Amino acid sequence: MTEERSHLRAPGGPPVRFGNARLLMPVIDGHRQPLGPYTVGAALLGGLVPEALDRRPELVAEHDIEIRAVAPALADLVPARRVTLDARLSDEERILVPAPRRTLRLANGVAEFVRQVVEPGLALVVCNGDHADPTDTELLDVLMRRIPPAVLAITVYADGPEPPPDTRDAAELWTLVDRCVREGFLHAVAELGQRALTLAGPGGEPWWRLAQRTATALGGLDRRAEARVVWEGARRSSQDPAVHAATAYGLAMLDARDPDRARRDLGRARGWINQAIAISTLLPDPGQRAFKLGFDRNGLALVELREGRLSEALALVESAIELAGELGERHPVHRMVLLANRAQLLAGLGRTKEALEDFSAAIAVDPMFPDYYVDRGNLLFKLGRHAEALADYESALAAGPPLPEAHYNRAELRIAQDDVTGALADLARVIELDPAYVDAYINRAGLLAALERDAEARADVEAGLACAPGNPHLLTVLGQLETAAGRLREARRALDLAIDRAPSLVAAWGNRGVLRYEAGDPAGAVADLTRAIELGPQPDLYANRAVALRALGRTEEAEADETRATHH
Repeated sequence: MTEERSHLRAPGGPPVRFGNARLLMPVIDGHRQPLGPYTVGAALLGGLVPEALDRRPELVAEHDIEIRAVAPALADLVPARRVTLDARLSDEERILVPAPRRTLRLANGVAEFVRQVVEPGLALVVCNGDHADPTDTELLDVLMRRIPPAVLAITVYADGPEPPPDTRDAAELWTLVDRCVREGFLHAVAELGQRALTLAGPGGEPWWRLAQRTATALGGLDRRAEARVVWEGARRSSQDPAVHAATAYGLAMLDARDPDRARRDLGRARGWINQAIAISTLLPDPGQRAFKLGFDRNGLALVELREGRLSEALALVESAIELAGELGERHPVHRMVLLANRAQLLAGLGRTKEALEDFSAAIAVDPMFPDYYVDRGNLLFKLGRHAEALADYESALAAGPPLPEAHYNRAELRIAQDDVTGALADLARVIELDPAYVDAYINRAGLLAALERDAEARADVEAGLACAPGNPHLLTVLGQLETAAGRLREARRALDLAIDRAPSLVAAWGNRGVLRYEAGDPAGAVADLTRAIELGPQPDLYANRAVALRALGRTEEAEADETRATHH
């Protein structure tokens, strides 16, 4: 008999010996001190990449971005095949901070690389797992989820040896913070930046650079109260107009970008961004003034957009683009962002031809930046230009590490093309990459239910509800499944809750109408189906209401609905 292998998280530190286990490499100390983000990832790739270069160089090239980001010491061995414009710019021109989800993309890329190069039957042991950087914690989670224990059995011990005392000075911390900002390692920026700020002392250019990056990272992690403290510290430590303009902008964005609508204070955001604009207008250097003022006007455009004033937002972005014309060849990423923002606003105003032109112009600035391929693909999809949309989604997928959003959008396109098999494959890929991607569960559960693969649909509903309890779309599918199974009371409970949570959800009303007919309440069915049709008329809704109307003897109305179902 063969011994059953499994991944394991264990308390305490690792043993001295590991019995018959064949270790892939010596035990990796995952403590985030002194090496910081991807301490585990760098050690793992450091042991695998050199040999893989000899045996499978094409696989290394395929994962160049992940390898170079996670293990920078391998940069000389692994040439950069896909390079964004941002990587070639000066510090002041690098205005984009990668989203927190970038590390999940890196982790998935590393997992796929490791799975393909490791010799099956080995074990990986990590200690000090409880003290690892969040990048390594996430990476280990992904490795344990995506690599079968039979291929590589992973054991993570909570504790281990104490790290050496941290003797870094502010300059060394700055170097690490700067790298972490560029790569999107926001937790490390927040931790190391706050430590460096205490060493650097308030005021002065080095302190301000640290403060700006630290506050930006904290905001990106939704640690808004901490970010506000750092921005306020900058206001109180400097009399530099540029610092005060940037600080006012940062404080405005904390309010304008708050994902919780209830917490957003757009009035306060407008006040701060107006202050930023007022200061930027007075900056003496023409180039700095044009850049900062354009940057701030773009921020005010976000406030206008959040308040529903698209035309006013568009005018502000256009004025920022005009100012960017004064910068010559400098700040290309700034121009790219402005073009993409104008494209989004133009699309919202129905000016799709101009929007597509702006998306294309933004993509031309940096063809290796994936986000705008997805945005342009989404607009092309809405316009029914499916082949072009598909090409954009695939360009986004080719530009970097695994991107769940592009797979999700490609799945929606495939659904529209009646390619259910392709859509299911893309949705499975989304869930494999990100098991918390609720919309993927919603869409896949709906497809599976339509195919009468009810057990699989129910599994997706349960997994989705575990991530998002009370999600009305998932409750609607659950109601549909319970109706099909004859559990009408459970179905009614799910659909009532869905309608309570989302009163304008057409599918919930439509499915409850079907349920009420099945329960012997054709009048109630007509009422619910009528409400569904008012919200979003669809052929199946008319057809179902026709059945209920016939049951009530309302033949003439039923025939009218049957006609609508055929010709709608």
